[in-house]
Amino acid sequence: MHPTDTAILPSAGHAEIRIVAATPEAARAVAEVIRHSFAGAEQRSYPVPEGGTRLHLTVDTETAAEPAPSWLTASRQSARTGTHVDEV
Repeated sequence: MHPTDTAILPSAGHAEIRIVAATPEAARAVAEVIRHSFAGAEQRSYPVPEGGTRLHLTVDTETAAEPAPSWLTASRQSARTGTHVDEV
């Protein structure tokens, strides 16, 4: 930590991440990538005085994020959907 940083340290096993971006969409895109690796849901967003967005995330560094479904699982049709007009 820098001597001028007065932030309280997160609890053991957690990390605070700060994302500063020109647009909220860019900050959210980076946060989404981080969420694929680490569990944790606490998110706060603030405007940056010069324009842009500052996004704060708290992640659990001891717990991996839920695994993403495989492409096969994700591509299976649900019981409620039939074939599309252009499918055989």
